[in-house]
Amino acid sequence: MSEGISAPPPPALRLADVVRTYGPVRAVDGVSMDVAAGEFVALLGPNGAGKSTLFQLLSGLFTADSGSIEVMGHDMGRDPVPALAGLGIVFQQPTLDLELTVIHNLRFHAGLHGLSRKVADERIARELARLGLTDSASKKTATLSGGNRRRVELARALLHEPKVLLMDEATVGLDPASRVDLRKLLLALRRERGVAVLWSTHLCEEVEDADRVVVLHKGKKLMDCPPSELLAATGQPTIESAFLSLTEARKAA
Repeated sequence: MSEGISAPPPPALRLADVVRTYGPVRAVDGVSMDVAAGEFVALLGPNGAGKSTLFQLLSGLFTADSGSIEVMGHDMGRDPVPALAGLGIVFQQPTLDLELTVIHNLRFHAGLHGLSRKVADERIARELARLGLTDSASKKTATLSGGNRRRVELARALLHEPKVLLMDEATVGLDPASRVDLRKLLLALRRERGVAVLWSTHLCEEVEDADRVVVLHKGKKLMDCPPSELLAATGQPTIESAFLSLTEARKAA
């Protein structure tokens, strides 16, 4: 390496030949991908494609049988604490305490990350303002709409200032307008803060604005490219028809 030229930073998230099996089923079958800082990558696959298993591996709930996962250069298997500290996660199933107010939900989570009350309240105020929830801070979470509950979960995921944001089927149960609003929020946040976003979905209309689309089917990565290249490679006019052509071809193979 030439003097004065530093090595490029590692990707925010890196998967290398990740495998997870359940008996004879390879739920995740040799998946590799990089997600750079500030990049929005959509993981598109039907039910049973392996998306949920992959997110369980990424979030440290399960360990891979082989391969590696790195967050900001920290290996999830060898160095899990800094790796997990770099992640913010919004799970498919809602996980807020509906009997607590919004601010008490967020303060509880901030405490888990060791944030002082002063820092926590500053960040809570910032995130609620950014997400249009300032007036809801003292409301019980149970009184909020589904879309606003998701915004609270997003605020919670951002409190410790993660470098990677995992969104696992985060629009399930939301009305169409709320789904669009949430996706727009994530696209803006990744530009403003340089956060890498991995967005898991089975809805083709949710990947059109992504920087890249990773098509997952039966645990295998079929494609990894910008949406426009996915259309060109399959010769299809829409993401939905391109996706169906790929997965139907796999069924027939």
